[in-house]
Amino acid sequence: MVKSMGASLYVPANHKYLMEVANGERMGHVRSLIFCTEDAVADADLSWALFNLSVVLANMRTEGVAERFVRVRNPEVMARVLAMPGADKLAGFVVPKATRYNFDAYFKQIRNTDHMLMPTLETAEVFNDWEMRQFRKMLEGPGVRQRILALRIGGNDLLALLGLRRPRTMTLYRTPLGPVIARLVTTFRPYGFVLTAPVFEHLDLPELLDQEVAEDLAHGMVGKTAIHPSQIAPIEQHYRVKPNDLAAARAILDVDAPAVFKMHNSMCEVATHRAWAERTIEQSNVFGAHHDHPPMSSAIPREL
Repeated sequence: MVKSMGASLYVPANHKYLMEVANGERMGHVRSLIFCTEDAVADADLSWALFNLSVVLANMRTEGVAERFVRVRNPEVMARVLAMPGADKLAGFVVPKATRYNFDAYFKQIRNTDHMLMPTLETAEVFNDWEMRQFRKMLEGPGVRQRILALRIGGNDLLALLGLRRPRTMTLYRTPLGPVIARLVTTFRPYGFVLTAPVFEHLDLPELLDQEVAEDLAHGMVGKTAIHPSQIAPIEQHYRVKPNDLAAARAILDVDAPAVFKMHNSMCEVATHRAWAERTIEQSNVFGAHHDHPPMSSAIPREL
């Protein structure tokens, strides 16, 4: 069953509070953390970032904290991270600019570990439907499919390839990336792969963020990258299930449900809506429902 990830917080690997974040002493409500050694770290700071990360991996707690991933810069950086004491505490790695041409350089390094991978789709190949189908076939290969947790969409990198930047007046789905994201959904989701949505880079437009997360969910995204702690609660608020949806999902999964029935002025069809109902129940178990008490993570500090 597909796991909803909600908001994944990116944290530069050279962050001064990386240890506290990794151990849940700061941002303890975050479900998943991604320690970044790529775009969030300048070339001149990479050596310090990797040293900082090595200290954190060696000393961070193992249990009772968020899932933790490292966004590596390249295969060489992945090799360095895997050699660090404590690398086994990581849930996996985010692969930057993943294509069928470079994927194996990353995959072969974790083949004999328990780590999961999240390839990021953010290169010119993303605009080529044939390339994406070929990449999907590679990811469906023996031993590979079960190691792919999700595919991440790198919105800013894709816009940069078009010479564009995300506007402040509309969601990403009203830019040229809207049709691209829709095609990625139809290329990968029918084959069992899930995707996470790009970052929302503006911190002072909460209403637009709300609109975009709603559109993320309409496209079947299972998570969204957060670039600041203040984005976590607004993103995950949308992952809380509406009462009518929860009631409909339970009714659809009822063993005594008729094949087709009316509920809340909508048609419910067990055969076609079962997968949606199962995901909805799972999502409510993780994030709660809107008639529940708000989760503790709703109180978000403004700074990391």
